[in-house]
Amino acid sequence: MADWDIEIDCEGLLCPLPVLRARKRLLALAHGTVVCVRATDAMALVDLPHFCGQAGHDYLGAKEDGSVTRHLIRRGADRK
Repeated sequence: MADWDIEIDCEGLLCPLPVLRARKRLLALAHGTVVCVRATDAMALVDLPHFCGQAGHDYLGAKEDGSVTRHLIRRGADRK
């Protein structure tokens, strides 16, 4: 069983597109939902954790799977 609820395929996309796609999907999800962003751009290792810190989501880490890196993000609570 996967460690995430939803997967977003961002393979072949350069940043900031993985961040923008993750942001769009996360906005529509419930608090606590875990998303896996599959990215090949090395800058995603910098941009996705930074985005999570700014947006109030939890960056759970990354794992390399060949040329793809899987980034796990837990949807944070809505900010007031």
